[in-house]
Amino acid sequence: MKRYLYDQIKKDLQKKMVILTGPRQVGKTWIAKAIMPEFKSPQYLNYDNIADAAIINNQSWPVKSDLLIFDEIHKKPLWKKFIKGVFDTRAKNQAILVTGSARLDTFRQSGESLAGRYFPLRLNPISVRELKDTAEPEEALALLNKLGGFPEPFLSGSEADAARWRNQYYTDLIREDILEFGRLQEVRAMRLLLELLRSRVGSPLSYTSIAQDLQIAPNTVRRYIDILESLCIVFTVRPFHANVARALLKEPKLYFYDSGFVQGGEGIQLENTCAVCLLKHVQYLQDIAGEIVELNYIKTKEGKEVDFSLSKKGKATHLIEVKASDDSPSPSLIALAKKLPEASALQLVQNLRHDQQKDDIAIVSAGQWLAQLSA
Repeated sequence: MKRYLYDQIKKDLQKKMVILTGPRQVGKTWIAKAIMPEFKSPQYLNYDNIADAAIINNQSWPVKSDLLIFDEIHKKPLWKKFIKGVFDTRAKNQAILVTGSARLDTFRQSGESLAGRYFPLRLNPISVRELKDTAEPEEALALLNKLGGFPEPFLSGSEADAARWRNQYYTDLIREDILEFGRLQEVRAMRLLLELLRSRVGSPLSYTSIAQDLQIAPNTVRRYIDILESLCIVFTVRPFHANVARALLKEPKLYFYDSGFVQGGEGIQLENTCAVCLLKHVQYLQDIAGEIVELNYIKTKEGKEVDFSLSKKGKATHLIEVKASDDSPSPSLIALAKKLPEASALQLVQNLRHDQQKDDIAIVSAGQWLAQLSA
């Protein structure tokens, strides 16, 4: 399938270097290789390959290459300085695409700046919107809840194959990627944390509670979750507040990029899938249109809580509650809609017979609404 960033990458490569990031096995290498036939003399080089690493280190790729693809280059010491030099001395009309399994700034940072030389793009898992031309939205949403949005398990169409992929995927992440950040003795604690977080999706994180369960310090829990975020295994959604400093002090909610890994039943998997789709929508608008948009959740001092909010330039534009089957407006959503009348109040319901309007709340099909997002 043609991924949603294909045309944008091709367009951006005509102007600047493109740095493509995202979770491991989300399709970065696939889309990079898919773009190669658009060029006359493309060159793909993966730093994990010994022969390719030698070519990279010696800069011995063909001079006439009109597309250079550097995969996993962030594992090379002083990679920013290297890429800057390659870009600044490249042949005329030579395009450069850099891909990496995690956030490139996380790995072996250097003092070099690539400012003004590249477009950053973030590739996310498959979403309802991306499947709009190949599946009905309700069917797509159900499949994403069950199989997750990573291409291999999703396209397998098999829960058994998806489970086998997932077992190997997380084993490799813990054994290989996490060791880039921590010491060997920390791997066991991080494995336990990962397992614990599977059942805490969608709830405000209590670092103290998790620390007690794992018998480690709360600050250590924070550091471990930062690592999991940097590796694009999980992402956090912070509470919306006009005062950013106050928002950062409150507990975030955590979600997995892979909805199929989540434990807790249909409702939690649905909320996680919606979170991934909303994150993808927000990051697409940030990366492609340069819009100042954010994904948050809202919780008041009185305990009123709404699953998600979208904001633009600091002002809430959407209040979103997610339900598997309940088409009765959430009391919290009703209350917050009155406090923020300028925002559209929506209750996304997966199993809904028909859209409704109740108390200024739009009760809509989750699949249909997610299919209308930007990515």
